[in-house]
Amino acid sequence: MASSPDVTPSTGNTPENPESGSVSEVPETPDGPARRGRVRARRAAVMAVPATLVAGALAVLTAEGALGVQFAISGMPFTVTATELDGSGFEQFGGLDSMAPGSPNEGDTGGQVLVVTSAIKNATLTKLCQSVDLGGTNLLIKAGHGREKVTATDLTTDSTELSGDAAFRNIEIGNDASTLTKAGVKGPIGVFSQQADHVFIKDLRQTNYATTAAVFKLPGLKLSFSSSGC
Repeated sequence: MASSPDVTPSTGNTPENPESGSVSEVPETPDGPARRGRVRARRAAVMAVPATLVAGALAVLTAEGALGVQFAISGMPFTVTATELDGSGFEQFGGLDSMAPGSPNEGDTGGQVLVVTSAIKNATLTKLCQSVDLGGTNLLIKAGHGREKVTATDLTTDSTELSGDAAFRNIEIGNDASTLTKAGVKGPIGVFSQQADHVFIKDLRQTNYATTAAVFKLPGLKLSFSSSGC
């Protein structure tokens, strides 16, 4: 389900550590080593402040869902099915996924796929099946077919098709995607969206290009190759 570039503050471009060459270790003179030590310490403190502020701001934005985790999609769609999906904190809005430059799967799309991003804060799935067509054979992944169900937190899927029998509780339709609050994810400003406190989908079937989750537990995981998909 979608996903801005990560910004990492540089860790190798700060002045000397003021703790090495402490002022107390060198006799203090008007223009001597002690004064230069204090100047280096002040420079280090000034340069460290912007990096700290940037890192702090990114952490806050990520926690609020203002920044998504972006990656180049392969461009190969995969199918996901479940007999039941039960989720709390649901959001849905439009988005655009991009493939790696020069991907052989871009075809006539220009390397971009228009998707619907669905975000669920906490989800439980029964009899999960995921398959991707590798050309003549399918990579098949199954989980949650026993007593334990598949669970996920901060689950997002980017889909081009979604079907099933759905029921929502306290749904809001027509929100601006940048104002969503139910799942902790915010979409682009000016984009149509909807959200609900709870979603239940029976006989779920999706065609996806991307899936992310903070935690994804797959009891009874089984991976195999098959002549048929989900």
